[in-house]
Amino acid sequence: MTMSSLMPPTTQGPRGLKAAQLAAVTSMLALSNEADNKTSGGGGGGSSAYGQQQQQSSQRDTNPWKLLIYDTHTRSIISPLLSVSQLRSNGVTLHLLLNSDRESIPDVPAVYFVQPTQDNLSIIARDCSRNLYERAHLHFSTRIDRPVMEEFARLVVNTGGLNNVASVHDQFVDFVCLENNLFSLNVPNSYCVYNNPGATETDMEVAMGNIAQGLFSVVATTGYVPIIRCPRGGAPEMVARKLCRLIVEHPTLIRSSNSSSNTKKGVGGGGGRPNNMSSHHHRPVLVIMDRNMDLITPVQHASTYQALVDDVLDHKANRVEFNVKQDTSSDNTAGRGGRKPPPVVRKKLDIDPDVDPFYSQHKFNPFPEAIESNGVELQDVTAKEQQIRSRTGGGGVGGGSGAVVAAPGGGESSELATAVESLPVLLDRKKKLEVHTSILQAVMNEVAARDVPQFYELETSLATGSYKNDPGKAKKEVIELAADPSKGNVNDKVRLVIVYALSNGVGNTSDIDEVAQAMKESLETKGSTISANADGSGGAAEGAGGGGTHGTLTKEDRTRLESGLRAIDYLKKLRSMQMIPTMSDMMQTEVSGGTGGTSSGSDMLSSFMARATNQATGLLAKATDKLGTMLGKTHKHRSTIAVENICEMRPNTEDDEYLYLDPRVKGDVDVAALRNAARAPVREAIAFMIGGGCYGEYQNLQMVANERRSVTYGSTEIVDPCTFLNHLSKLAD
Repeated sequence: MTMSSLMPPTTQGPRGLKAAQLAAVTSMLALSNEADNKTSGGGGGGSSAYGQQQQQSSQRDTNPWKLLIYDTHTRSIISPLLSVSQLRSNGVTLHLLLNSDRESIPDVPAVYFVQPTQDNLSIIARDCSRNLYERAHLHFSTRIDRPVMEEFARLVVNTGGLNNVASVHDQFVDFVCLENNLFSLNVPNSYCVYNNPGATETDMEVAMGNIAQGLFSVVATTGYVPIIRCPRGGAPEMVARKLCRLIVEHPTLIRSSNSSSNTKKGVGGGGGRPNNMSSHHHRPVLVIMDRNMDLITPVQHASTYQALVDDVLDHKANRVEFNVKQDTSSDNTAGRGGRKPPPVVRKKLDIDPDVDPFYSQHKFNPFPEAIESNGVELQDVTAKEQQIRSRTGGGGVGGGSGAVVAAPGGGESSELATAVESLPVLLDRKKKLEVHTSILQAVMNEVAARDVPQFYELETSLATGSYKNDPGKAKKEVIELAADPSKGNVNDKVRLVIVYALSNGVGNTSDIDEVAQAMKESLETKGSTISANADGSGGAAEGAGGGGTHGTLTKEDRTRLESGLRAIDYLKKLRSMQMIPTMSDMMQTEVSGGTGGTSSGSDMLSSFMARATNQATGLLAKATDKLGTMLGKTHKHRSTIAVENICEMRPNTEDDEYLYLDPRVKGDVDVAALRNAARAPVREAIAFMIGGGCYGEYQNLQMVANERRSVTYGSTEIVDPCTFLNHLSKLAD
C-alpha cells in the first residue's frame, strides 16, 4: 500500500484551474501510474496528489479497465470535468455511488474517489473485506486526518481486507470547477450556516476550517502560493489565517512553487493565464470576502446571457432545463375544436462554457447582443451548408460524392471535395448554435412575460444612487412596479423591494414597510398574472397560457410571498443594527463600449423574433422595445471595486485596509511599508466569496480582467437569486 505526497501538477497545455483539476482526476484514473510508482518504491515524487500527466496515446494503450466509485460530493466534482464517454476513454467501464447496492466484480480493480468521512471509510472497509473488487485504489478529495486514517487501518486489518487495498492518496481537489475561472466549494446553505445566530464558536471554527481546506485544495491544484488579502475581522480573516497556516504546514508546496516559478518557463503558457505567470514575481492574489459586504448582487436581476440563464431557467452544474410547448399545428386532431393545451416537453441541455465556442464568446454579453450574434452566426452557417449542398447536386454529402468523382484531378473538384469534408464540422457547429437558439427562446419567454428589463433598470438605478436626491420618486416607482399584477412574479417583486431596502438614501424603515405592505396588499387582492415555477424562478409558460389570475394567488406563490416578507424583515433587522452596508455609495457606473439604447435593442431582436415559432408573438413584441435597457451602462459591484483597488494597488482603498498575509513571511505584512518599495503587478486575481456567489458577480468581476490579468471567481456555493431569497428567509425564522 502506497501513500502519496503533496506535489504540484506537471500540467502541459492550458493553465486554467479546471485544466489542472482535470489533469489530477485523469491521473487518478490512470492505474498504470500507480503500478510504476510501486515498482520504483511507491509514495515518493512519482505518486503525487495529482500524479504526472502522461501522453494521451500512452494512456490509451496502458490504461486498464476499472470501476469508479464516488459519493454525491465527489460526483459533483467529476461531473463538469468528464462526460460518460470521456470516463470510458479513461478506462472506466462503470461508475457507481458508494452508498448504492453494488454487485461483486472480483476481476476488475476499483478506484474509490470519496470524501474521507467515517461513514465512507466504513463502507470501503466492508467492500474490501468482501473482496468486492480485484483491488481498491483509494483517493480522497481532501486530506484525511491521521486519527481517521489510523482508525480505518485498524478496521481493514480487523476485517481481513488489508490485502485488497492497493494504495491510498490525498488528492486535494475538494472543489467543483464549473469553468476555467469559476469554482465552488459546494457547501449547501452556506449563507445560513455562517450567519446562523445560534451557531456556537466551535461550529464556526469547524465551518471556517472546512472553507480553508477547500481553498487549500485550489492552491495545491494550481501549485502557486498566493498573497492572501481579506478585510479585518469576521469570517474572512478566520479563513485567511487558517489557509495561511495550512500552506506553511506544507513546505513541499512552497518549495515546488519556488522551483516551478524559476525553472518551468512558460509551462502551460497557452491557457487561461499570461505567459509571464511563470515568474515568481507574479504570484496570484487571493482576495477573501464576506457575502454581507454586498447583498444586492445575489438578488438583483441580471442583463447578461449566462446570468439570465441562471436566473430565469433551471440551471445547475452547466446543465440547463426548461419546458417547451410542442407545436401541434400539423397534428390532424388539433383542428377538431378540442381545448386540450399543447403538450409540454422538458428539455435538458448540457453546455460547457470552456468548450462551446458560442457560449464562451457571448456568455458575458448583454442578452440582446447574444440574440443578435446567434442569429447572424446561424444564418452564416446555414448559408454555407446550402452552398455546399447545391454544389454537390443538392443530395447532401452522399449526393456530392458523385459530383466530386465526375471531374477527377481538376482543381475545382479538389475544392469541392474539401468543402464536402468540412460539412460535418459545419453541421456540428449548426447543431450547437441551434441549442443556444432554444435556450435563448426559453430565456426570452421569461424575460418578456415577467418584464425583467423593467426590474433590472429600476434596481440598477436604485443600486447606483440615481434616486439619492429624490427618495420620494424612488418609493413611488418601486410601489408602482411591485403592485402591478401584470409585471413579474412574486419573487421578482420581493427582489425589487430588497434592493430598495438595501439602497442608500432612498428610504428609511417606515418607507420600506410601506413599500412591502403595498406589494403584499396588491398580491393578495389582485394576484399575479405570472406564477413562478416549482423552483421559484420561471413562469412564462404558465403566465402566457393562463397561469396566475387576477385576484388569486396560488398556494405556492402565497408561500413565496410569506418567505419573501420574512427575508425583508431579516434584512431590515440587519440594517437597523448596522451589520450590513447600504450599497449605492459603493457602486460605480460606467458606460460600456458598443451599442446602447432602445432602438438598438429592437434591431437586435427583429431577426430572432422571426425565428421564434414556439413562442407567443405578443409577448415578444411587448418585450422588443424594453430589452434595449439591458445595453449601455453597467456598474461595478462592491466585490469588483475591492478586487480592482487591490490589483491596481490604489492608496486609501481596500489595498490599505485589507490584511496582507504572505505564507512565506512570518506575521502580517505592513502594506504602508510596501508602498515605498516596488511591488510586482498583479497578473492573476482570485476573488472568493464566503456565503454564496452568483453568476452576476462572476461576470461583473471580469471588468477587472484584461489581456495581462486574469480573474478567477470562487465561492462557498453558486446560488441563483430565488435560492438566496430562501436562505435569507430561513435566518428570519
